[in-house]
Amino acid sequence: MRLLIAIVVLISTAPTLAQQVLDPAMHHLRYGSQREWEDFPEQPEAKELRLTFSARANDAEQSIRLRHRDLRHVWDVLLNGKSIGKLPQDENEMVSLVAVPRGALHEGKNDLWVVCTEKSGEADDVSIGDVALSDRPRSDILGEASINVTVLDADAGTPLPCRLTILDSRGSMAPLGIESDTSLAVRPGVVYTGTGRAALRLPAGRYTIYAGRGFEWGIDSIEVDLRPGDNSARQLKIRREVDTSGLVASDTHIHSFTWSRHGDATLAERMITLAGEGIELPIATDHNLQIDYEEAARAAGVRGYFTPVIGNEVTTATLGHFNVFPIDKAAPLIDFRAPTWAKIFAGIDSVAPGAVVILNHARDLHGGFRPFDPSRHISITGEDLDGWELRANAMEVLNSGAILNDPLVLYRDWMGCLNRGLRLAPIGASDSHDVSRFIVGQGRTYIPVDDRDPAKIDIKAACEAIKAGRVMVSYGLLTRIIVNGRFGPGDLVKPQGDLDVQVQVQGPAWTRADRVELYANGVKLRQATIDAEAGGRPGIKWSGRWRIARPAHDLFITAIATGPGMRRLYWPGAEPYQSTGPHWTPCVLGCTGAVYVDADGSGAFDSAYAYANRLVDRAANAPQRTLTELADHDAAVGAQVASLLRSRGIIKTPEALDGLAAKATEPARQGMLVFAHEWRTSERARSATAPAH
Repeated sequence: MRLLIAIVVLISTAPTLAQQVLDPAMHHLRYGSQREWEDFPEQPEAKELRLTFSARANDAEQSIRLRHRDLRHVWDVLLNGKSIGKLPQDENEMVSLVAVPRGALHEGKNDLWVVCTEKSGEADDVSIGDVALSDRPRSDILGEASINVTVLDADAGTPLPCRLTILDSRGSMAPLGIESDTSLAVRPGVVYTGTGRAALRLPAGRYTIYAGRGFEWGIDSIEVDLRPGDNSARQLKIRREVDTSGLVASDTHIHSFTWSRHGDATLAERMITLAGEGIELPIATDHNLQIDYEEAARAAGVRGYFTPVIGNEVTTATLGHFNVFPIDKAAPLIDFRAPTWAKIFAGIDSVAPGAVVILNHARDLHGGFRPFDPSRHISITGEDLDGWELRANAMEVLNSGAILNDPLVLYRDWMGCLNRGLRLAPIGASDSHDVSRFIVGQGRTYIPVDDRDPAKIDIKAACEAIKAGRVMVSYGLLTRIIVNGRFGPGDLVKPQGDLDVQVQVQGPAWTRADRVELYANGVKLRQATIDAEAGGRPGIKWSGRWRIARPAHDLFITAIATGPGMRRLYWPGAEPYQSTGPHWTPCVLGCTGAVYVDADGSGAFDSAYAYANRLVDRAANAPQRTLTELADHDAAVGAQVASLLRSRGIIKTPEALDGLAAKATEPARQGMLVFAHEWRTSERARSATAPAH
């Protein structure tokens, strides 16, 4: 692949130049051979940026400015063959100011390279350019102007923790001349303040400053034009736009660099970001460690904004990751080296009996193992083909730090597990290791527990609610559901007649909802389109009700609202973590937990798998008799019947199942056909991963 070369010739004879533009253009570069995202052209300009320019030898520090976007990997800046800095590993558009050490510039010709140092071969399409050389030291430029910002609760009139986002005149995150301290967590273009106040230092120029406090709050912004030497003061006001009274905002998957050793958020910075994003029940889940946030929260002065919980991300080498909480401060560490799921869960039980146990990011590959890989898991039936028992009581359906190309695939996996008879609460979490690259609390879980005093959340009550499935998952939207006037997620409804299902979608003005869907046993039952005006308003974006005829058999109901993804830099959604291709449609969403319906009057909820087991047994495994028994059941039971006929050796091939399904009645036939499709997919995946002989 050819190199991109720009020749810049100095024509001035002055001893120094205040700023010399080396290349005003932005350039599409690609590390690796595959196109990463389809919003980049098919072919890159080059694999690295190479500029040749003339300059004077420098006897004092100077600076190079670069603008860049979509840096998944580390890109190194080299001047005349020597590294002078690395660009931030961040997909958001930002400006970096790199110090040029004394003596780094040669008299006459100089070479500037920007190259990717990644060794994995994973693709990285980036945009880098707008390069300029300044004869001034980096610190002088970053300290040209200052502005004191105060952010107030618009209703109470008091300062409150928040996130400030500072964008330059071209909409890029701006370099800042301040660093993190006891009350601030600072990254390029972002300042979290634990007090609602921040003294910003930055280059002279035009800026837009945004203030926000996570999902529940609105956004305020100001535009400022700062000249060299300016020292001004401005005030922003934000107010709560989403009423979450009686709901605790929890992030169940949180890391710090201090303990997990990757990402960039120190423990002190993590406390400030939690307060700044309005997380009331943060769960500390550093890898194979049990960390207590109490002392750090008090040291940062933000303990009054949340109730910390000790947890542990049990991070195995080849068997997946599990979040466990609450854990007693004096408890021994959980054995993460156990060789099987059975022994892992036994170890969890011995250290934290009765704990919340969450299966994390089940579609991600770690250590060569993906819990819900098609080679070992059939999604529609929640079936582990290796016969492993998942002894969790919750699973992540939304991990905002590990977004998937298909944002709803984990929801379908979750509903398949419920149809299998597993009782798993859906969980939203951030998996954040960073101050800003992946926003803590962006994915979150709402729990119906008293939140009037965030510093005194009832941890036991919250954990019991999670295990019971009384939760809602939020990623820019919040969806609520009430059945027959009083039953919500985790409840068992015993209907006397039709089901009255009320659904409400909430969100701030800066996210938009455009669709809400109702599912029964994982099958879409109803849907509504939300008009643009309503979908973009703050607070309640949509409210409606559906009347559902009393079902003949037990089922669960859940609702999911979606809308277009957030790319604005004050709350940017992350790109897929382990991409499966260049296409990705970002979205925001909100999902309810499951409401269980005891339609057959047994006094308990029977899963689709329980129904399938009974009817296949009654049919004595005979396929034709099974179809007769299946006639008045739904697609979920049809899929579970197909699974049982396969596992019992009655149906040998997907093709044979296709033939049997053709004789079934709707909608069971559809469930059988989807299972046949996933069976084929699984066989191909198992064949691809089988060891060669």
